[in-house]
Amino acid sequence: MAAPTAPTALDRGPAPVRKPAAARGGRRRPRLAAWIFAGPAAALFALFFAYPLGASLLQSFTSEDAGTTRWVGLDQYRRMFDDPAFLKSLFNTGVILAIQVPVMIGLGLALAVLLNQSWLRFRGTWRAVYFLPAVTTLVAYAVVFQVLLKTDGGLVNQILGALGAGPVDWLNSPTWARVSLIASLTWRWTGYNAVILLAGLQAIGKEQYEAASIDGAGTVTTYLRVILPQLRPVVLFCVITSTIGTLQLFDENYVLTRGGPDDATLTPVVYLYKVGFQQLDFGYAAAIAWVVVALIAAISALQYLVFGRERRR
Repeated sequence: MAAPTAPTALDRGPAPVRKPAAARGGRRRPRLAAWIFAGPAAALFALFFAYPLGASLLQSFTSEDAGTTRWVGLDQYRRMFDDPAFLKSLFNTGVILAIQVPVMIGLGLALAVLLNQSWLRFRGTWRAVYFLPAVTTLVAYAVVFQVLLKTDGGLVNQILGALGAGPVDWLNSPTWARVSLIASLTWRWTGYNAVILLAGLQAIGKEQYEAASIDGAGTVTTYLRVILPQLRPVVLFCVITSTIGTLQLFDENYVLTRGGPDDATLTPVVYLYKVGFQQLDFGYAAAIAWVVVALIAAISALQYLVFGRERRR
């Protein structure tokens, strides 16, 4: 019996090709370069966003008494249910949200339809004019409204006086203070939403209008049955961002009324500021902040489920 022979090179098959060390090292260089460029941004994110976020969440479970911090668990959150000022701030925000957001989105949609008409001259100029309030400083425009709405000598009351109507105590009456705040918010953000809705309208092809016209649909029917359903994602975006802005409302009502009169324009963020920086109760202020975050997440998710349902189908 012949002795077994060692396998030859042909029996073993082709030898695996080994990449040179330079090629293997070159694969690591893009990863290293990516970390070098992303590292500073990641460090800034961790230092100025992630760490304060985690620290505020931890602080919401603590209380400080005579310079000593102690763990109180959910006591700060339970405290809100017995706090009439916080409950009043939620009620005020709900009223503003229920009135201001639908009115603003409706006006923005009407304005977008108008700015999309081919017969309108200087359309670019009109778009810039209506978008201009959105780029003004929050405090600056709130101060302007404060001057315009003064009870004595304000321009609005002067115009009402010229028309034979009595002066209105815009900023010192609970009802009119809410009206003033809603009016100022609507003035500033209607143009912003109109430009976004206009972009959505311009993304709809002219053949959609022509097909509706051939089918005998009028202008109103075309917009309600053909155009508006296709604008659903854009309208949803405007509604969610407007809701978030309303729940975070601070500058306008703080400058106009300081949350008054009689807490009529008090919002959770203004109350958070008063609790944290005037009463120096930072644990309770942190708890309020996280409740606002939870409300924003819950309402945004609810709006997405309601307005985005038909699109998912």
